[in-house]
Amino acid sequence: DTSLRPRTVTGDRQEFLGRNRSPADPAAFIRTGLSGATGAALDPCAGLHGRFEVQPGGEAIVIFVLGQAADRATAAQLARHYRRPEAAQTARREVTDEWDRRLGVVTVKTPDPALDAIANRWLPYQVLSCRVWGRSAFYQSGGAYGFRDQLQDVLALLYAEPAEARAHLLRAASRQFLEGDVQHWWHPPTGRGVRTRFSDDFLWLPFAVARYVEVTSDTGVLDEQVSYIRGPALKEGEHESYYLPDTTAESEPLFVHCLRALDRGWALGAHGIPLMGCGDWNDGMNLVGAGGKGESVWVGWFQIAVRTQFANLAERRGDADLAARLRSQAEQLHKAIEEHAWDGDWYLRAWFDDETPLGSKQNDECQIDSLPQSWAILSGVGELDRSKKALDAAVNFLVEWGSGLIKLFRPPFDRGSLQPGYIKGYVPGIRENGGQYTHAAVWLVQALAGLGKGGDAHALWRLLNPLAHAATPDDVRRYRVEPYVVAGDVYGVEPHVGRGGWTWYTGSAAWLYRAALETMLGFDKRGGLLQFDPRIPAAWPGYEVDYRHGRTLYRCRVENPSGVERGVKEVWLDGRASPDRTISLADDGRDHEVRVVLG
Repeated sequence: DTSLRPRTVTGDRQEFLGRNRSPADPAAFIRTGLSGATGAALDPCAGLHGRFEVQPGGEAIVIFVLGQAADRATAAQLARHYRRPEAAQTARREVTDEWDRRLGVVTVKTPDPALDAIANRWLPYQVLSCRVWGRSAFYQSGGAYGFRDQLQDVLALLYAEPAEARAHLLRAASRQFLEGDVQHWWHPPTGRGVRTRFSDDFLWLPFAVARYVEVTSDTGVLDEQVSYIRGPALKEGEHESYYLPDTTAESEPLFVHCLRALDRGWALGAHGIPLMGCGDWNDGMNLVGAGGKGESVWVGWFQIAVRTQFANLAERRGDADLAARLRSQAEQLHKAIEEHAWDGDWYLRAWFDDETPLGSKQNDECQIDSLPQSWAILSGVGELDRSKKALDAAVNFLVEWGSGLIKLFRPPFDRGSLQPGYIKGYVPGIRENGGQYTHAAVWLVQALAGLGKGGDAHALWRLLNPLAHAATPDDVRRYRVEPYVVAGDVYGVEPHVGRGGWTWYTGSAAWLYRAALETMLGFDKRGGLLQFDPRIPAAWPGYEVDYRHGRTLYRCRVENPSGVERGVKEVWLDGRASPDRTISLADDGRDHEVRVVLG
């Protein structure tokens, strides 16, 4: 609807555009009105026509209303209400205020204005509006929840919208089968989705739960009762099945759901490394372990991280035996990886069912993959000399400074003998097949920062910032997509080098935000304590982080007088030194000054 009166309508595209005319010059602009024709058998559109006059130097307010409702009467009522200018302006103001509240919880100011511009509002906006609420965009109009996907996304909302994160932990747990595996994705509200043999999906639940509790100290979520789903198990040789499962009458605490996931993941192959199943994080490598014997080195590193973090959570709950078992399993995996997966200069990616290695110098395609190199550091246990060597190799082989790209692996799959799955059906250099897959590229940034290389980490982060791809008219013509949201992939082979791919609906936005705020700027909130552990360029003189804790604002100023990349020397709160270099957060409605000195 529109606030213009009188107004006429049409549901016929030909009437609105006119014969041989276009949206740039529609016939409706020269008509006195539209016919009111609507219904079946038309080339459909929704056209509105109205007139208004504006005096010289004057203004006019025209309201357009677009919405939906469960029935005609409710739709008409909403349209009548919101076509009133005062009602529309009030609604817009309320929406703006709500976004300002969410996007203003954390504000950063650094020597890199492009980082500030994208991290302060656009990245969290992309995560919440598109990934969590909309779950749809131009390149994927889906609406489904991905089990692993949104669990990673909500971890970027732990400061601004922790309730959204909490709700999704419980939502995801409710899509777990009694056997411990989960729906790879599902469509609300029915819950119809796909059951698969992916080896990592279910592990993201304990990963996200452990992180949520670490940041919020909300241990009560662990005792929330959540039901399961039930359905036919996959048959031998069946990789996936799409159906509507039943909901069980049985429910258990979220903590037990996490234990079922961890138990499900303890399925090891001939090298003592987790089975890959029909895929891991890289869905396109769906044939590497389809026969039930292939192993994923990345899942091995990931499981080490998950089991170690969940062991800390178990210890916090007083379950020392569980904590010890999880840590023992993590150590077992670490030994197996170091014994079998080191390829001389970097870590292997996987083994096929027939024990052919993937991500090895002996391969003609996919000789080096970034994931196992990054997660050797992100797992927290990779042998230090090897991890440094592996990361150096990843940077040397996968970062293309001239093109501004960080590739997932190289060379891409094309005409070689390896048959990893449908990833080989992509044109070389496109999406996962050897282009930049931004999700994994962020992990490389975090790994470099984990080694204390703040300058190198920031240099790679700048390559991933979408603003860097639109600095000049030539950049814009090459990139071709929106520069204010993250693209899931950027193409890496001529003639498409530098062209952006899948924008908006990508989980890399959440990780890019966390890499900036948590990894590089070192913002580390754990329950009621705040501390900083920055990994920044030595040339930065300092930066600022404003954090709103409820009604209370903490103005944090980080100074770098010695020009270091990492290391906190002093922390001050309101002029008083903090001996343990932490800040105890209190929601007292006052403004507080935090001073952090590096050195």
